[in-house]
Amino acid sequence: MPVHTNEDLPSPFGDPGSIFSDSELRETAYEVLMCACRGSGPKPKVKKALGLKSESESELEPESSNTSEEDGNSSGRRAVTTGELMRVQLRISEQIDSRIRRALLRIGAGQIGRRVDLVVLPLELIQQFNSSDFPTQQEYEAWVRRNLKVLESGLLLYPNLPLDKADTSAQHLRRIIRGALENPMSIGKSPESMQTLQTVVLSLACRSSDGSVLDSCHWADGFPLNLWIYQTLLETCFDIHKNTAVIEEVDEVLQLTKKTWAILGINETLHNNCFSWVLFHRYVTTGEVENDLLFASSNLLEQVDKDTNATKHPFYSKTLSSALSLMLSWAEQRLLTYHDTFHKDNIESLGNLVSVAALSAKILAKDISHEHNQKMKQTDVAYTRVENYIRSSLRVAFSQELEKVNPSKHVSGRQNRAFASLSVLARQISELAHLEKTVFSPKLKRWHPLAAGVAVATLHVSYGNVLKQYIKGITELTPNAIQVLMASIKLEKDLVQIAVEDSVDSEDGGKFIIKEMQPYEAETVILNLVKSWIKIRVDRLGEWADANLEKEVWSAEANEECFAPSAVEVLRIINETLEAFFLLPIPMHIVLLHELISGLDKSLQEYILKAKSGIGNRNTFIPAMPALTRCSTKSKFHGVFRVKEKSLVTQRRKAHVGTTNRDNSFNIPQLCAQINTMQRICIELGALEKRIVADISSSRSATDHDIENEVSLKFKLSPVAAAESTHQLCESIAYKLIFHDLSHVLLDGLYVGEVSSTRIDHFLQELEQYLEILSSTVHERVRTRVIVKVMQASFDGFLFVLLAGGPSRAFSLQDSTIIEEDFKSLTDLFWSKGDGLPADLIEKHSMTARAVLPLFHTDTEHIIQQLSQLTMETYGPSAKPRLPLPPTADQWSPREPYTLLKVLCYRNDEAAAKFLKKKYKLPKKLKIIK
Repeated sequence: MPVHTNEDLPSPFGDPGSIFSDSELRETAYEVLMCACRGSGPKPKVKKALGLKSESESELEPESSNTSEEDGNSSGRRAVTTGELMRVQLRISEQIDSRIRRALLRIGAGQIGRRVDLVVLPLELIQQFNSSDFPTQQEYEAWVRRNLKVLESGLLLYPNLPLDKADTSAQHLRRIIRGALENPMSIGKSPESMQTLQTVVLSLACRSSDGSVLDSCHWADGFPLNLWIYQTLLETCFDIHKNTAVIEEVDEVLQLTKKTWAILGINETLHNNCFSWVLFHRYVTTGEVENDLLFASSNLLEQVDKDTNATKHPFYSKTLSSALSLMLSWAEQRLLTYHDTFHKDNIESLGNLVSVAALSAKILAKDISHEHNQKMKQTDVAYTRVENYIRSSLRVAFSQELEKVNPSKHVSGRQNRAFASLSVLARQISELAHLEKTVFSPKLKRWHPLAAGVAVATLHVSYGNVLKQYIKGITELTPNAIQVLMASIKLEKDLVQIAVEDSVDSEDGGKFIIKEMQPYEAETVILNLVKSWIKIRVDRLGEWADANLEKEVWSAEANEECFAPSAVEVLRIINETLEAFFLLPIPMHIVLLHELISGLDKSLQEYILKAKSGIGNRNTFIPAMPALTRCSTKSKFHGVFRVKEKSLVTQRRKAHVGTTNRDNSFNIPQLCAQINTMQRICIELGALEKRIVADISSSRSATDHDIENEVSLKFKLSPVAAAESTHQLCESIAYKLIFHDLSHVLLDGLYVGEVSSTRIDHFLQELEQYLEILSSTVHERVRTRVIVKVMQASFDGFLFVLLAGGPSRAFSLQDSTIIEEDFKSLTDLFWSKGDGLPADLIEKHSMTARAVLPLFHTDTEHIIQQLSQLTMETYGPSAKPRLPLPPTADQWSPREPYTLLKVLCYRNDEAAAKFLKKKYKLPKKLKIIK
């Protein structure tokens, strides 16, 4: 197993190596032990209390090791007493043991009843032996030098009570020891020199701070000599053949070791402190494999923590601080990066190491010079330290994961690869977070109730800092950008979920941790990117539509269905845009779909509105009403009328100059192409809306709520615009055809001059040709609407000729029969013997004309009477002397004064002319030639 050298972890008690070798310390420790062991007491079970395993309980594989000659147990027999066991553990030979026991017997015989703490053991040993008691002179000299170094260390170098610089005894002893170290044989030359040595040693060992002579000797209780010796004794708790195992007799060994406390100045607190260090040091130097050693060290520190407030000795404070600082420093080196050291197989060690670090930090944080300490602050020490370990280790772990994918190498010109790396990093961080939750946090929760929450918050911030860098470089919606953003969304959900679960039982419900986790707002970034994506495509659609509408000729021959090629392209672009949207690797955001459809809808609406601009409407093609006039009759030859006919037509046209605002930019086939285009748009939009619903339903991220409540996703503006355009186009086709394209046979020809010779036949012939064009060109779904509008315009045109036909027309009562026959021929054209429009539809739209036509065979007096009566009803008796002119009517009607007035204006008889002159002062129009 790996073993760390002592240099890896320096001793908190200083390095004795410059004064004593290991063997010298072991022999001195054994001498102190043997001197102290003059009785026995109760034997507490330390092993069980500390949670230590003995050699027989250890699960480690036994290590083969040969017993050295130093251990003195070459026979391999088991030690039968604790003292014998400790001799073996300290590697003291039987020869040395025998000599020490012999010396102690001599000392005891000469000082019967003398307390152990009154014996300066090194001095006594020097007095008891000479060179003849040793196998060789060199061994004797080494023995003398060791005991002199013990005296020098205990009385001069590290005395329990500081030396007075003016103390001559110290100076005297220093000279004696210096000389003896150079010539060990001179130490026992004469009884006088030995007496001098004894006098000087005892004067220093038994002095007090007030100058009085003590009844006890202090020669080995100065720091750090006492701890060097005591640590050496505590090391005997470990098996010399298995350096990670504690011997079975650890209770007996510790009980025997405690007998040295009086000589070494050790108490329970110092023992716990020193033993905790010894266990910790053994754990470290043996490769950190035996967790029980760390566990026992932690248990001892808990006792040290309890004893700290009761212990005020500065020597203890210095010792404690030194040991705890080293333990804390070593532990924190690993805890600040605990992911590098610990895993699920050694996770128990993490808990014990945190316990050691937390207790060390807590004890060090106490001001032991004051009696009162705030318990909450002490508790917060461990809490704060553990939080620091979590944050530090996870930052390091994050940096290591970041280094693996290392997106920084791909920034220059390789943004897409950087995005891919960040996606991988997000998955790795999620795995790290779940590892933290399941393996590390349960152990750390003892000191920090929100251990997992702190961990994921740290990871959240770390990844967020990297993510923000790369979000700045995203300028458009690309698959790689979406991949990173989606990965970050999933990571954030995982981290937040862990934080929420970890904080269920906390007072604030984890609000503090969640507040630390500032949202990545990746969904907002995606939202903005998609909005930008939508805007770009909607703008392109609008630009394309504008450019191509300018080139559109609206040719009915462009394709079989007679609609505009520009509409085909517009619809294709819309369809491809929707398909591309559903292929975006993002969650289906209904808001975004609404925005996309709204943008496309608006662009399509603009296309429709621009496409129909200039087509005109009903009022565009109906001429303005001519001025009110009256007819006057005068008999002429028929030949004269024929000579004057051209002049009469010219006058009629002049009468209508400026009364209409006709737009001849589109012919009937072009208008048919336009109306077919609007119909095509409506049909395609319906299909698109069904496809959208299907795409939503098949979307992995779609919810039942989306499917149930978003099936109404529809284009709203463009269908309305298309419907309005269709209506306007139907009207424009009808009134352009009747009042513009057929004006030469209707307005310029029908009933001009002689009624019987200018009947409706010519108009019907040309109208029928146009109806055939419409029937073969206009889409079947709109065909009936167009023809109905043409029929309605025909009826309006027929009434316009009768009631506002200008100065070239005048009707007698006899003409009414011709008029009614012509109107029937007009209606029959649309009925077409049952192959045309339904009779009820014809009846509905001809109601106005059928109501007005009877006025043309009603005698003039009756019409005058009706007009007068209706005017009186409206204006009262004040209108009797002179009837006011009725306002222009919106619709012709036999019960409407303006209609009656117009009939009288075109009535070719004297009574009508007189009435109009008398009541309204109307001027004469063209004289009618009979």
